[in-house]
Amino acid sequence: MTFTKNDFKTMQTPGLEDRMEAIQTQIQPKFREIGEGLATYLSAKTGTEMFLHIARHARRSVNPPDSTWLAVVNNKRGYKKHPHFQVGIWDEYVFIWLAFIYETENRQIVVHNFLENLDQLKNLPANFSISPDHTEKPTSPIQNTDLTKVLKRFRDVKKGEFMVGRIFKPGDEALKNDTAFTKELEKTLDLLLPLYDMSFDMQEI
Repeated sequence: MTFTKNDFKTMQTPGLEDRMEAIQTQIQPKFREIGEGLATYLSAKTGTEMFLHIARHARRSVNPPDSTWLAVVNNKRGYKKHPHFQVGIWDEYVFIWLAFIYETENRQIVVHNFLENLDQLKNLPANFSISPDHTEKPTSPIQNTDLTKVLKRFRDVKKGEFMVGRIFKPGDEALKNDTAFTKELEKTLDLLLPLYDMSFDMQEI
């Protein structure tokens, strides 16, 4: 299952109700299919049962969501407090993130471990990107990002976040067909899994 030009147009639908209806009918069925496969893949890779959650945007009352996503996490009840994997879409790109959003617990430990092993982040391929805020569209190539600064902001700022992974724009080869996207998705996850494992290392700070 991949994303098409119509999916990107869905994220430009005017109005909260109309956009949510478009997301629910066009995007979320894809999320469920992709996410179920992703949960199975990650459960096998991590040796821990992983669960699919699909963003509901339930708190919105006026403005439509600019992006939407699925999350896969080792917690059945929710994903926001835990390191998790996201696949989602803005109107300009699809993203695959290892995500630590502002509700993340143990962020001090996560950042300590990443700063102590910064080369593992720096050695990710040049086509990887960083996002410091899941509510904002701009991202930066990992090679052009001050990783120490972004990580310390995630640690020290209440609303700080840290997402690392890849983005795919309309027309990219990875979105050409289901097989191509699944291949790139799994390849990306395989490179992110060591970082995911590192985020659970409860070494003393």
